[in-house]
Amino acid sequence: MILYRKANLADVSQLVELERTHVNAELGQFDPSLQGHALTAAQVTLLINQHWIMLALDNLQIVGYVIAAKWDFFAKQALYQKIIQKLPQLDIERDGVKLALTQTNSCQYGPIWIAEKYRGQGIFTHLVNHIADAVSSKVRYLVAYIAEDNNRSFRAHTQYADMQVVDFFSFQQRDFYLLVRVIY
Repeated sequence: MILYRKANLADVSQLVELERTHVNAELGQFDPSLQGHALTAAQVTLLINQHWIMLALDNLQIVGYVIAAKWDFFAKQALYQKIIQKLPQLDIERDGVKLALTQTNSCQYGPIWIAEKYRGQGIFTHLVNHIADAVSSKVRYLVAYIAEDNNRSFRAHTQYADMQVVDFFSFQQRDFYLLVRVIY
């Protein structure tokens, strides 16, 4: 049986190893010029203490996780700076009401990772719903970006995570979808 819980400091070393091992898993097609950036132990510790990491566990073994962070965590990176600039310009409507996204009412969602043998079992949806519940007292919107060539992730987020595409942009010769999930 899969259990879900927020990460704690005892999980840091396992999460760092998973990040190191699977850092490029989301890159769709292999391209040696593209490299992900694995989180360090210090960054994972900061995420646990000041942001959110939700885990899926099978017999105490992490088989999936998702990260959500306030914008200041990633704000020094150029890609996130571009997304932060786009927030007030995004055209989002819910039940006929225009919604305004800001750095204070939204957070960065992702990455999400699920061990290959556990995929297709509903863990993805549970992780997304649990992280949405965890952040709901602080923010109203989860904001994610997905590379255009990552069809599996795009399909999962639009079909099972209740995320809507709100923009499409290019960054460093790569194209991305920008998605938002409204949290009520």
